[in-house]
Amino acid sequence: MASLRLLVGLGNPGPEYNATRHNVGFMVLDHLAQKEGLGFAAASKWSCFWTRWNEVILMKPMTYMNRSGDSVAAVARYFRIAASELLVVVDDVALPLGRLRLRSSGSDGGHNGLGSIIAHLGEDFPRLRVGVGAVADSADLVNHVLSSFSKTEAAVISSAVERATDAIRRVVDNGLETAMNLFNRAE
Repeated sequence: MASLRLLVGLGNPGPEYNATRHNVGFMVLDHLAQKEGLGFAAASKWSCFWTRWNEVILMKPMTYMNRSGDSVAAVARYFRIAASELLVVVDDVALPLGRLRLRSSGSDGGHNGLGSIIAHLGEDFPRLRVGVGAVADSADLVNHVLSSFSKTEAAVISSAVERATDAIRRVVDNGLETAMNLFNRAE
């Protein structure tokens, strides 16, 4: 992986989505920004909230999940950022609750936000998946990802958000491969 220049957290805008499973990407970026003393600013021309963390741009698309690629591609074009210099933080229903998985590339795995980014930039960008727990009935997937965490689940996710922040720091400091070796193990 080239050096990280753009860190994207996926989620949906609006207070009704703040604590939902689908907004784990936003939660991770908000946590990192809070720990670093950073604040996000609106950028209407890119339909996102963004800030800078040293040489890395942090962005949260405000296009809703299914159109995340519109915003990400606009920022990548403007700053001339290659897909390999991107890291997307995203929820994953296929991973156990709280489990992290870093990958250098891959398919969307059925995730519409990743699918939108792939439609604009191709599959060759790193992603950090955060397990939000499986859904019992696949017909209920939308309700599941738009639901809030129970109190017990929220504690697990809080720990996962902290570990995801650590994983991002490790990617920045030591590269993707090192971070994958440390954070892809089962907890």
